[in-house]
Amino acid sequence: MTTTYADIVNEVIINLQGYTMQQDRATSLSAAVTTTTTTTINVSSTTDIGKGIIEIGEELMWVESFDRVANTLTISPWGRGYLGTTASTAATNAKVTISPTFPKHVIKRAVNDTLRAMSSSIHAVKQLTFTYNAAITTYELLDGNGNNVEAQAIIAAHWQEVGPSKEWLPIRRIDLEPYADISTWGGSEAQPAQTVTIRDYITPGRTVKLTYAADPGTFSSDSDVFTTVIGLPESCKDVVVLGTIYRLLTFLDPARSSQTSPQADEIDSKRPFGSIGGVMRQIYGLYTQRLNEEAKAQLQKYPPRVHYVR
Repeated sequence: MTTTYADIVNEVIINLQGYTMQQDRATSLSAAVTTTTTTTINVSSTTDIGKGIIEIGEELMWVESFDRVANTLTISPWGRGYLGTTASTAATNAKVTISPTFPKHVIKRAVNDTLRAMSSSIHAVKQLTFTYNAAITTYELLDGNGNNVEAQAIIAAHWQEVGPSKEWLPIRRIDLEPYADISTWGGSEAQPAQTVTIRDYITPGRTVKLTYAADPGTFSSDSDVFTTVIGLPESCKDVVVLGTIYRLLTFLDPARSSQTSPQADEIDSKRPFGSIGGVMRQIYGLYTQRLNEEAKAQLQKYPPRVHYVR
């Protein structure tokens, strides 16, 4: 089964609702919404809606008032694209979530933050090829589209031997320069070019293949495929889910810390402030365990190879 960005977000939402024992209330649109809709929104029911935040798609809106007879919501003049979200269109019957515990745009941001944090323990494995020229020893690392790549390290380097054997011989003497001279190779201080220097004998005109470690990618679209865009194996999916949940659970207690109503005090007496910490530590422990397991599995699959740089 192919896992997409949307699948991971939905799995995070399901798990979070299970741990918080809270199901967000929802209704639906009875008329489409455009990016220029600034005042009235029509919904199928206003029974559970009050003044505050609603979520349609990934956009948050601030409801200033509502009409329970006409089933309409009045959005504040500054209420579209609330809290840094982007005003977007929505079709009739689209879901309207009322006061979402974890807005989707926050979950998506946490997913990508988790992927960036994982890069210190596990990496994406990628390959590139180029043709060896006897007159050139240093080559710029470029992908198939001619764009600079960002390699953490060279995992393996081979060149294809002449003849019918199709054997790929290892390259022992290779040196990665992660910050190549800008005046020579271009790029910028923020994103410099990277080069490799080969000092082994290679038959001119043969193909050189580099296997290198790179930071995991990040998602941008709901249809992005996990293994393709991120570059990690499918087994790492649950690591991303656990890491995202851990990050989001951190904010459950602060959300209740300033409640002063009698109803809030009654809830706090049964679930004291800080009680979420136990669940958070449990999730963090699972996340750390699974991350270490995947890092160990990757090390076994791609063991360190000896490279001479002089």
